[in-house]
Amino acid sequence: MSQTTTHAAAHGVADPEKRPITQASLNDDVMKLISLPGKWWWVAFIFDLIVLAVALAAVRNLIVHGWGVSGFMRPVMWAVDITNFVFWVGIAHCGTLVSAVLFLFRSHFRRAVYRIAEAMTVFGVLTAAMFPAIHTGRPWFDYWLFPYPNQRQLWTNVRSPLEWDVFAVNTYLTVSSIFFLVGLIPDVAAVRDRAKHPLMKLIYTLLSFGWTGANFQWKHFYGAYLFFAALATPLVFSVHSVVSWDFAMSQTPGWHSTLFAPYFVAGAIFSGVAMVINLLIPIRKIFKLEHIVTLDHMEKLAKLVLLTSTMVGYSYLTEFFMAWYGPNKAERDLFWFRATGHYWWAFWTMFSCNVIFPLVLWFKPVRRNMGIMFFLCILVNVGMWFERFVIIVTSLTRSFNPATWFYYKMSITEVALIVGSFAWFFMFFLVFVRVLPAFSIAEIKETLPMPRRRDHA
Repeated sequence: MSQTTTHAAAHGVADPEKRPITQASLNDDVMKLISLPGKWWWVAFIFDLIVLAVALAAVRNLIVHGWGVSGFMRPVMWAVDITNFVFWVGIAHCGTLVSAVLFLFRSHFRRAVYRIAEAMTVFGVLTAAMFPAIHTGRPWFDYWLFPYPNQRQLWTNVRSPLEWDVFAVNTYLTVSSIFFLVGLIPDVAAVRDRAKHPLMKLIYTLLSFGWTGANFQWKHFYGAYLFFAALATPLVFSVHSVVSWDFAMSQTPGWHSTLFAPYFVAGAIFSGVAMVINLLIPIRKIFKLEHIVTLDHMEKLAKLVLLTSTMVGYSYLTEFFMAWYGPNKAERDLFWFRATGHYWWAFWTMFSCNVIFPLVLWFKPVRRNMGIMFFLCILVNVGMWFERFVIIVTSLTRSFNPATWFYYKMSITEVALIVGSFAWFFMFFLVFVRVLPAFSIAEIKETLPMPRRRDHA
């Protein structure tokens, strides 16, 4: 085994059974996602656009005919669209954790996976932002939600949870987008130098901000990256805490709890890491990048899934115990209704996918089996979607006043919105892997030995 292979494997970058990574081969491996998308990329992209078109037709139907066609009415005025909003904000949180938090703690395994997570963050926030806008019913008036001087002497209602979401989501989108673009600069410069199409070369030139690789540029780059990592880290906890307060500040049974902020943050990281695994497994397999994203990287991500699963499970048990032990009969009845009432299937899907099934991750062979991991992470995200569904729908259908109890049934329009949200997300993601480096060339090279003549680098 060559010294290059041994050194790279020791840093978790190369698999000893695979060919060694050199400074030059790394550029070729990462950039082949851009240069050789193949016909399957076009098939996936066109199919995605078709699904998105169906969802846009459903949105058009909602706007023209009103929210009544969606199937929900009072008191369940928050249903699938707000469920989707909380779900996608949660998905977006993993990028900041993997990229910023692990960067501050100098966890080197993040280098091979964080770019995918950062992209997922930006696209997840863009997906989540659609649902409060659609939910207003008249999205052409959504600019009223933003605080700006106007001649009507109107100001935003800062007591509204909808307003909190506007500030939280836009702050998170701004910081995460800047963090994402700053990290791209050295790698985009490498793509720029190889680009042949004039338009793409112009785009890469603009995104690389005149990068030449000079020493002073690296110094300022790492300084800026450290600053934005420190700035983005509190957002992991603050943004989804704000989203949880949309519910916790209400007197509705099942919502009024101080547990919601840490509970929502843990669930967000849980679903986000699972989504990163779901994205990485096909990419590393299709493009034969197992020597860059190794089984060691995937196993560490699996351990994060296991950790956050235990945190979510602890939160569930705490909720159940406090409902049983506490003096509030309405709270106790609601949790019993969740487990045995009309939506028992959603509750047990949530609990099984988020607490029971991830227990198999205690076993190392499972964590290193990519087929099982892919299927398990799909189940995790199914469970996390149903968690938000259970929290929102069951509490609204069983309020304090029995006269307002209502049985909500999901409509085909809402199903189209759910599927369309995934199509919207994957549209951005497919474009990303086609035009930008999906892995950090610059940071992975830091774990490689210096090039030598016999390495032909």
